[in-house]
Amino acid sequence: MAVCARLCGVGPSRGCRRRQQRRGPAEAAAADSEPDTDPEEERIEAGAAALSGAGGGRSAGPSSPPRCSLLELPPELLVEIFASLPGTDLPSLAQVCTKFRRILHTDTIWRRRCREEYGVCENLRKLEITGVSCRDVYAKRINPRVKSGRFMRILPDYEHMEYRDVYTCLLHRYRHILGLWQPDIGPYGGLLNVVVDGLFIIGWMYLPPHDPHVDDPMRFKPLFRIHLMERKSATVECMYGHRGPHNGHVQIVKKDEFSTKCNQTDHHRMSGGRQEEFRTWLREEWGRTLEDIFHEHMQELILMKFIYTSQYDNCLTYRRIYLPPSHPDDLIRPGLFKGTYGSHGLEIVMLSFHGKRARGTKITGDPNIPAGQQTVEIDLRHRIQLPDGESLRDFNELSRVVLEVREQVRQEQEQEGGPEDVEGLGQQSPQPCEEPPAEPAQAPGDRGAAAAAEPPAQSGQGQPFVLPVGVSSRNEDYPRTCRMCFYGTGLIAGHGFTSPERTPGVFVLFDEDRFGFIWLELKSFSLYSRVQAAFRNADAPSPQAFEEMLKNIQSLTS
Repeated sequence: MAVCARLCGVGPSRGCRRRQQRRGPAEAAAADSEPDTDPEEERIEAGAAALSGAGGGRSAGPSSPPRCSLLELPPELLVEIFASLPGTDLPSLAQVCTKFRRILHTDTIWRRRCREEYGVCENLRKLEITGVSCRDVYAKRINPRVKSGRFMRILPDYEHMEYRDVYTCLLHRYRHILGLWQPDIGPYGGLLNVVVDGLFIIGWMYLPPHDPHVDDPMRFKPLFRIHLMERKSATVECMYGHRGPHNGHVQIVKKDEFSTKCNQTDHHRMSGGRQEEFRTWLREEWGRTLEDIFHEHMQELILMKFIYTSQYDNCLTYRRIYLPPSHPDDLIRPGLFKGTYGSHGLEIVMLSFHGKRARGTKITGDPNIPAGQQTVEIDLRHRIQLPDGESLRDFNELSRVVLEVREQVRQEQEQEGGPEDVEGLGQQSPQPCEEPPAEPAQAPGDRGAAAAAEPPAQSGQGQPFVLPVGVSSRNEDYPRTCRMCFYGTGLIAGHGFTSPERTPGVFVLFDEDRFGFIWLELKSFSLYSRVQAAFRNADAPSPQAFEEMLKNIQSLTS
């Protein structure tokens, strides 16, 4: 049987196109004179012939069809079969026999597993200098001093690397940290997406746009990366700071939790000391200088955040989070939204639906309402009809309508025997707020099935919308028409999450990607815009897993 498996990296065949390209005319002629058989296959065929001959002498009846073994299949066909199996099964398959083990050294098999299981589309043999998807990120942002002509010196030796090493030593080994994570940075939280990017595993930290531009795209920066600098050896590098990647460490603590540690924190320091670090951080975080911020309270909050978060630049713990599951009867598609929170700037909120309620859970937070808490909760059974004409600008008229609905909700809950939610959709018992008015916090959500119970004539038509006189908004460029409004409650508290209290408000649905919330007690308006970034490995395995995740992140800050 001709052995042409060298087309896939197996067996010394004269039909190997790759070897023919490297051979000279003399070597090619010598290869043509070699026998076109393999000793192992000759032994198998001879054994099969002896068995068939011995069996034919015993019976004169019709002979049974010969049995075919996997060993008799052409190697190129075995390569195709093995490449269709999960990568985790291939090590066991290699223990079957020497032939299988030799075939499993074919790089074609492992390249396909890398592509199908982890989305690696790069070709190790054709990368050259410009073939790595991380190149621009590294050369322009991580280490701007590296010129394109020198870039090849700092790249791994891809020419002598094999997909088998990439799969076993990088992708499979660190598969548990792929997905969406929330860093444990006190009340501030965060959003990290760990993905396979080219031939790297990179942890991208996602940041809201600069306040108050809620419709702008998300910003992101790399925190760490993992790759193979040598065969069978994965390297973890910290990307924090402004002096390029340096030595780091990743430890998988337990299921759905891991930590990162920087081993060279001197790379995080700047020559100008803490003042230069603060000015640089302020430009990246807020897009302005401290002199541009005239509000004294806002300056204090910014300085407090810098001091607090800089304590976590050497070691961070991350806990897995999931995107909310979607259902056909949801009011809008659930997901992540950017929202305005007064002096605290923009924060990330997760909107989810749970039956006849919708909830927003903070992914990033502030000292008043920390990450993990429920900022708003919407009762989808109670629509609110906004006043018409000039009455729409009257705050007292809007308050009267909302408080009437609040009393109706309270009476219904008393009749249903639900005293735990009498004050309105929350898990925190209402307490007086003695601190200055605080920023709203989040609350997990309910499903928008109840919207269908409302009159269909109003559900699809837009109605005029304008903020009442006296209601403040960080972003005056809000939509002037809305689809519908619902009764809801928002969580407010003093500094340090003291005296939390749920207060009534109005949930305003503008369109599929934007909604707002009017905080009656604070006389303020928050505008939310959908995060359009595509997050990988972020779907919840089940609705129960998502609910459990919500409880876990809230319990950490309660």
